[in-house]
Amino acid sequence: MLSPEDALQEGRNAYEEHVRTCRQCHVDRSPCAVSKHLLRIYNNARRAQARANTTMH
Repeated sequence: MLSPEDALQEGRNAYEEHVRTCRQCHVDRSPCAVSKHLLRIYNNARRAQARANTTMH
C-alpha cells in the first residue's frame, strides 16, 4: 500500500503525463474523461494527505 505522500505524487505524475500525451488534452486544450478521472484521483489523495496532517497535529 502506498503512503499518502507516494499516492499524491503518483496521482500528480499520472495526471501530468496524461495531459502532456493526450491529443485532446494537450492539443485541443479540452480535458478528456480520463484526465478528469486522474485529476479526481489526485485531488482525493491531496485531501487525504491534508486530513492525515491535520489529525497528527
